[in-house]
Amino acid sequence: MAAPLIQLQDISVRFGNSQVLEAANLSIAARDRICVVGRNGSGKSTLLKIAAGLLEPDAGTRFAQPRATIRYLHQEPSFAGYESTRDYVEAGLGEGYDTNRTFHLLGNLGLSGSEAPQQLSGGEKRRAALARALAPQPAILLLDEPSNHLDLPAIEWLEEELSSLPSALVLISHDRRFLEDMSRTTVWLDRGRTRRLERGFSYFEDWRDEVLADEELEKHKLDRKIAAEEDWVRYGVSGRRKRNQGRLARLQTLRAARHEQLKPAGAVKFGATEVEGGTAKLIEARQILKSYGGKCIIREFSIRICRSDRVGFIGPNGAGKTTLLNMLTGRLKPDVGSIKLAAGIQLAILDQDRAALHPDTTLSAVLTGGSGDAVEVRGEKRHVVSYMKDFLFTPQQARTPVRILSGGERARLMLAKVLAQESNLLVLDEPTNDLDLETIDLLEETLSSYPGTVLVASHDRDFLDRVATSVVSAEGNGRFVEYAGGYSDMLAQLENSPRRREMPAAPKKREPSAPKRERTTPRRKLSFHEQHALDTLPRRIEILEAEITTLHRQLTDSTFYTRDPNAFAATSAKLKHVEAELACAEERWLELAVLRDELDGARG
Repeated sequence: MAAPLIQLQDISVRFGNSQVLEAANLSIAARDRICVVGRNGSGKSTLLKIAAGLLEPDAGTRFAQPRATIRYLHQEPSFAGYESTRDYVEAGLGEGYDTNRTFHLLGNLGLSGSEAPQQLSGGEKRRAALARALAPQPAILLLDEPSNHLDLPAIEWLEEELSSLPSALVLISHDRRFLEDMSRTTVWLDRGRTRRLERGFSYFEDWRDEVLADEELEKHKLDRKIAAEEDWVRYGVSGRRKRNQGRLARLQTLRAARHEQLKPAGAVKFGATEVEGGTAKLIEARQILKSYGGKCIIREFSIRICRSDRVGFIGPNGAGKTTLLNMLTGRLKPDVGSIKLAAGIQLAILDQDRAALHPDTTLSAVLTGGSGDAVEVRGEKRHVVSYMKDFLFTPQQARTPVRILSGGERARLMLAKVLAQESNLLVLDEPTNDLDLETIDLLEETLSSYPGTVLVASHDRDFLDRVATSVVSAEGNGRFVEYAGGYSDMLAQLENSPRRREMPAAPKKREPSAPKRERTTPRRKLSFHEQHALDTLPRRIEILEAEITTLHRQLTDSTFYTRDPNAFAATSAKLKHVEAELACAEERWLELAVLRDELDGARG
């Protein structure tokens, strides 16, 4: 077996009262493809910084091959002293470096090389830092969230670029699809310790669940031993004092072991607040068009969005997704065409830039609006500390300023703020940025059970597959097209379509040297949400028809209006709403039934 390029042994790190790493290990050999996974705050970035030689551990040893070049991708890179992105990328690369590679990397990441660092956005800074890490084709690449702030074409280009490099690769990412494509080994950082699986991320979650199940079984056995010893202490103490003291000592040892046994990290508790009422059809856009400076951003786009729809928006950065979302939610008017919004829409918006988070504001003030110690969640007041715990914040963090938080903690804080608001329409712009995988899982569950409508712009392919009932894709030249299902469903439809898109094209990937679970583009079938709607809509239609009959009967009472004019008006309005909901339900069921028949015919 070849000697490792980097070897970390028994690494321990403590920040204040928090033990971040405890006897953690990491071995990196030539051409390794390792993903490091774990909760936000579990120490993943700290472990990579130690591997890069940027941070000294409190205990443990680090060995690195003297001539091995190492490049580390910083989450928050510094551009001090550089006049352009090209200068930043090429700094320290030495003589004989091929400058064409600089422009190749920057160009594929959406930069020219002439940008002044002080004028770069956060996403542009990350892309420049990624180009700098890739430029020298180092022996070891340590990448912390490399796909953050990249659009889908750039992510797929990055996968191709990394696959072509001979470098050993260690990466941290929240993007499941990216991890599945790029990893052959998984290192799980949990409660300060590392566990290693010699398989890619595709196998990780099943393995993790088995490990946690085994831990629970061991805890159960230990609890039974403690119970047996406590029973003996209560009822079996005799005069043979030495033996008694020995058993008492054993009981104390067992209790200590139980107390010291590491417990799995808690889970974020998500719950979105949705206002009552609202019509079945929330948004209808017809042939809308928007231009800026003579350039058409949105061209003749039409869509109907009903209650409970989850619509994903994808496309390159700058393609007009945010403009389209602003028009569909009434914050921007189209130049041409019409947009109808249902009455009573209440928006809750997660901004990609986390603009609502002032660096000097405390966590408590962000959630309460700066008044008192209570936050209103789902119509009831809760103490802010109790609500913070649902999102894995400690009581001590209530008075912590936002500037101290990590990227993942800021993302969780914004979600806590947005999901507490009463709404029937959630608009989420890149909601998975900086979230760990477990928190993304819980966000997906929350969105699936949210009774309102969700519009989400995301570059996370797996997230869209799990959440979206349809995907609106930027096709270029201001053209947007809606596809039924998630991202993989969209690719399957394009594969079978005579009209092929140029973006996003599935990149060709090098075959891994280790076994990897094969993942192919699935043949199109009804998604879970579509099948569920097809199964449940007939019963819903029956209920709505019965309700319409009852309302008609009430309104035909000739004395109803004279007895209670207000109740008559409310009943009339309710009848109109239920009839609209019935029409939408019937149309949706018909669309799904036709789609099912078409898919069954295609398979046959």
